[in-house]
Amino acid sequence: MKFLNDLQPTYDLTYNDVFMVPGRSAVTSRFDVDLTTSDGIGTTLPLVVANMTAVSGRRMAETIARRGGIAIIPQDIPLDIVAATVQRVKAAHTVYETPVTVTPATTIGEVMSLLPKRAHGAAVVVEDAKVLGIVTERDGAEIDRFAQVREVMTTDILTIEAGTDARTCFNDLSARHIDFAPILDGGRLVGVLTRKGALRSTIYEPAVDTAGSLVIGAAVGINGDVSRKAAALLDLGIDVLVVDTAHGHQAKMSEALPLVLAARDAYAAESGRRVPIAAGNVVTAEGVRDLVAAGADIIKVGVGPGAMCTTRMMTGVGRPQFSAVLECAAAARELGAHIWADGGVRYPRDVALALAAGSASVMIGSWFAGTLESPGDLQVGPDGRPYKESFGMASARAVSNRTRDAAGFERARMALFEEGISSSRMFLDPDRPGVEDLVDSIIAGVRSSATYAGARSLADFHERAVIGLQSSAGYDEGRPLHASW
Repeated sequence: MKFLNDLQPTYDLTYNDVFMVPGRSAVTSRFDVDLTTSDGIGTTLPLVVANMTAVSGRRMAETIARRGGIAIIPQDIPLDIVAATVQRVKAAHTVYETPVTVTPATTIGEVMSLLPKRAHGAAVVVEDAKVLGIVTERDGAEIDRFAQVREVMTTDILTIEAGTDARTCFNDLSARHIDFAPILDGGRLVGVLTRKGALRSTIYEPAVDTAGSLVIGAAVGINGDVSRKAAALLDLGIDVLVVDTAHGHQAKMSEALPLVLAARDAYAAESGRRVPIAAGNVVTAEGVRDLVAAGADIIKVGVGPGAMCTTRMMTGVGRPQFSAVLECAAAARELGAHIWADGGVRYPRDVALALAAGSASVMIGSWFAGTLESPGDLQVGPDGRPYKESFGMASARAVSNRTRDAAGFERARMALFEEGISSSRMFLDPDRPGVEDLVDSIIAGVRSSATYAGARSLADFHERAVIGLQSSAGYDEGRPLHASW
């Protein structure tokens, strides 16, 4: 990456401060751009779901991996829950969505509580391993909550045999004017497919491990028995281990990383799998060098840019994210390591700019919190708009969760200090309520950015990108108007 006219900025830059200049390009289609990452995780898209309790859970992990990214399960989650999550994600089909299944005797109330967890909004009715019908939110509308599914389910349904090519699936669904079909393998339900799902299966490549299962990561903190927790997570079969703390450039991190490294090496010797280690967060080249020297393969970059983070307002500490990514990526590249840009992205342009600056992948948190697949329950505001609650991982709410095993006095003392928002409403975009809808938007923008630069890969994109500086008026000029002036 280079700056337009060889400018040398005299101050640090946010994503809003910069723009990309188009260059001569021989790339004629977005589909000619390969977004496979180089950080050794196995992802085919440069997207990582941040390890936030309100964002990253089983449904999110499964869905994002099916499209090529990876989700990191937060460090606060009890180990048995993490184990169940990893097991379910690894068992999930790489093409078909995991179905919501109910029986004919299931009540409408129970079904309606399950449907908001999936973007397709439907459940498959199964009895004695046989598919009997489907039930949707529309079927349950204005029906007594204690009525049973058998009273409202649709029995005239289309089923598709597993392995049918995507074009045929799409055409069959379109011909019947329906958007959803159970997928059967010899009569056994193996998943569900929507028309959009059929299209997406031809655009995205799932992120899978060497055994062909979807990938998933998990985080561990720097306090407590780090070695034991790291070993336990590795034994679950995770694909990347993230050593996570708000201030990654500290002695405690340098003490924790060798413990994690030893656990990783012991696991590798026994299993033959070398699991990459990510660590952070830092914002300087010195921080990158120290964490790489301590054993990290990937460095998380970002202090304070996240939507739920109050660190900069509380402490004055942090750094504008574009400059942090640019400097840290250069330092990591010199050492044969990689970085993840963590936080501060609000639009597809921000993701593209982080990749242009040299990030291998971009971590997204709050942006994905307001989706059907995030862990929180769907709620409705006074204005009728659906939302999910989100909160920062250094907020009082998160600290309370993290210290639930501590003595009451100590827990109360720690709760006095917070650097994050404890409750924020993340409204679902009516046009993009599912995380896959947001992925479509983000990746369309990133692929298009690459074509403007004449790049066919992320490495080419970083090499060819030309970045200019702009005023706030320049940034506003590029914003669309949703109503006339």
